[in-house]
Amino acid sequence: MIKNGKGGGNTKTGLVFEGKTDLSTFLAQQPHYSIVEYDVYYDENKIAEVYKKHKFYSVFLKKLGIDWKKYISKQLLPDDSIFVLLNNKLHIIECKHQEVAGSVDEKLQTCDFKKKQYKKLMAPANIDVEYIYLLDDWFKDAKYADVLNYIHSVGCDYYFEYIPLHRLGLPVPPELITD
Repeated sequence: MIKNGKGGGNTKTGLVFEGKTDLSTFLAQQPHYSIVEYDVYYDENKIAEVYKKHKFYSVFLKKLGIDWKKYISKQLLPDDSIFVLLNNKLHIIECKHQEVAGSVDEKLQTCDFKKKQYKKLMAPANIDVEYIYLLDDWFKDAKYADVLNYIHSVGCDYYFEYIPLHRLGLPVPPELITD
């Protein structure tokens, strides 16, 4: 697993979420996993729900009976989100890709504010929130060391190119576990 630019391969799980596809598509391709609309199943047991962008509001918050306007002044649209029933956590996943210096650099510094906004939204449902960046290798450059340290200092997280399923609290199919 490469986290914070360190470490070897993902030999324990053999399974990664790559930023080149959305989370629903990736999960549906894994053994034991299936997706029915927004619901994630593992061996026919519902374990999570996935929502992108506006569906987070129009489906997930609506189902919870949460009127976002009562808690925040402007919608935040997650690239991906997964509510894991197994640990009662909502994981907000923001994918950031960069090829030249630009505005994405500064967007990384907004994670604390955004996590707090999502926490306000989830408070009525008593759901915990995690905020995770999925970054491409561009951000491994030494000039990002301070912002990457900041991300951790405010209780957010980041990964390069993939997020291990166990980080989200999701089961890893046994046939994909390697030593």
